[in-house]
Amino acid sequence: MSRLDIEPLNAPFGARITGVDLSADLTEEVVEAIREAIDTYSFLCFPEQPMSDEAHLAFTRRLGEPEAEHVTLGTTGKVVWFGTIGNIAEDGTRRGNAHPRTHYQTGNQLWHSDSSFRQVPSFVTITHAYEVPGEGGGTQFTSTRNAWAKLPSDTQARIEPLRAIHDYVFSRTRVAPVDPNHAASLPPIEHKLVRTNPRNGLKNYYVGSHARSIVGWTGIESRKLLDDLLERATEPRDAYTHQWRIGDTVIWDNRCLLHRGMGYDADRWRRRMRQTRVAGAGPTVEER
Repeated sequence: MSRLDIEPLNAPFGARITGVDLSADLTEEVVEAIREAIDTYSFLCFPEQPMSDEAHLAFTRRLGEPEAEHVTLGTTGKVVWFGTIGNIAEDGTRRGNAHPRTHYQTGNQLWHSDSSFRQVPSFVTITHAYEVPGEGGGTQFTSTRNAWAKLPSDTQARIEPLRAIHDYVFSRTRVAPVDPNHAASLPPIEHKLVRTNPRNGLKNYYVGSHARSIVGWTGIESRKLLDDLLERATEPRDAYTHQWRIGDTVIWDNRCLLHRGMGYDADRWRRRMRQTRVAGAGPTVEER
């Protein structure tokens, strides 16, 4: 094929894409078209994909360098490329609401950008849905590119030179303890507060639950700004809620999208998604 069948979503970002099998041996032309769609739409849903872990990882590598899953790496030192999102254990059993792992994953219900706590944060996340709840369990997305465009020009000028400290332990200890080895593997790091897409030049601000403070500012001043920017970006009218269907493969751009998981009854439903991420091009402080 020489083009993707793209249907923009009823939102200020996002697209549904058909006419391509992501598990196939894609041509470079198709891969480049997907890259262009990521830069344009930020969120891409490919429905009814015949995915497997092997095909999923192969496709991930076509978009860039896979990112090691940070929980396993931090707690054990072992490199794995996949994370499992939901309440299904490796042996196929369902974890209920009271299970510690289910509780830990409630941290995903905070607005965040994946791996913003890493020196080289994620470019994109790629998630495939194998089992989905009959009620709840969707994922909400919002664009900080659109939020940036709505800021007054004087606010844009004031925040563009700033840097923010992102801290995984700061955000996740709000919901559950973090393993000491895992915490030690992810010290706080600095990111540019305002980022620019290298393909189209569009700007966005880079915030979320992992953003702890502004470099050189007091804690009170920092939280006032970061909370205000997050509130502006996550107004309900600007958010898109994706209701997962079995077979959905979704790609989202962590450079300019925030997302959060929606709750579901883990005592009643099964939810199993497999997820990889593609590492970014480098530290944000080196971006132009």
